[in-house]
Amino acid sequence: MDEASGGVLVVSEEDCQRLVGRLAAFAAVEAVFAAMERGDAHNFPVVREAIGHADALYGFKSGFDRAGLVLGVKSGGYWPGNSTKGLTNHQSTVFLFDPDTGRLKALVGGNYLTAVRTAASSAVSIARLARKDAKVLGMIGAGHQAAFQLRAAAEQRAFERVVAWNRRSEALARLAEVAEEIGLPFESASAEAVGAQADVIITITSAFEPLLMADWIKPGAHLACMGTDTKGKQEVDPALLAKARVFTDEVAQSVTIGEAQHAVAAGLLAESAVMPIGAVINGADPGRRSADEITLFDGTGVGLQDLAVADVAARGARASTRPQVVTI
Repeated sequence: MDEASGGVLVVSEEDCQRLVGRLAAFAAVEAVFAAMERGDAHNFPVVREAIGHADALYGFKSGFDRAGLVLGVKSGGYWPGNSTKGLTNHQSTVFLFDPDTGRLKALVGGNYLTAVRTAASSAVSIARLARKDAKVLGMIGAGHQAAFQLRAAAEQRAFERVVAWNRRSEALARLAEVAEEIGLPFESASAEAVGAQADVIITITSAFEPLLMADWIKPGAHLACMGTDTKGKQEVDPALLAKARVFTDEVAQSVTIGEAQHAVAAGLLAESAVMPIGAVINGADPGRRSADEITLFDGTGVGLQDLAVADVAARGARASTRPQVVTI
């Protein structure tokens, strides 16, 4: 592609699914978390607003990775009624720009990438923080994203079974099918039972109230709380963050729009106690310090994650024999 000619690469949703697998997403997300902690990559302030139509939330996440020379913005949001129309509730597009000139380089479908990068984020936390002997994977939530989470998590530890809870129990059927596909026994349980049994728990809901209480969680468990990315949303008891060692993708988001917002507001958790996962990746923080320590990853979802996986997709598409390029 001749970028000097003004051609813009277009990478479709189908191309993204072909070009960005779980391993590539994991590597891209882990690398950008490390770059963030070193100060080589920065997220810009998030814009996220209710548009007053279709109950939708719409916004922008953007940033610049100086180490990878990736500059861009993801535009999109959440349309809760889309599932009844056969569409994904999350809709987004990533715009990548040339950091040397500011020219638009690529338009990349963001729906699949949002799902795969979110799953990669929790998988990085499991790889870095969960006990090596973790055997039971717990799932809280069974929406579209849950299947991505389950597949990615199952690659990080030798899990022997999956226990799951969802507010609408009938939605667990699809998650059970995914577990069967990857060879893991599956059972539905109450949220309290998930907390009591699971060595690793992923929460991936749109809740505005705690679904897991602090005294339900077994010693040594690791939690990846992936659903809270807006002021007011909440998935777990604030007291749980007070008793756990808390890590996140970005501290500023964690304490304002992430799961930590409630514990910090209640005075149960100091902002200084929330550690970036990049510090563990870079070796600046030991991560888990004992077998009985509860660790918690607050995955708020940062723009640099989206840009990292979009760049993987764009590079793959650009290297293909017939990249789709348009002039604008």
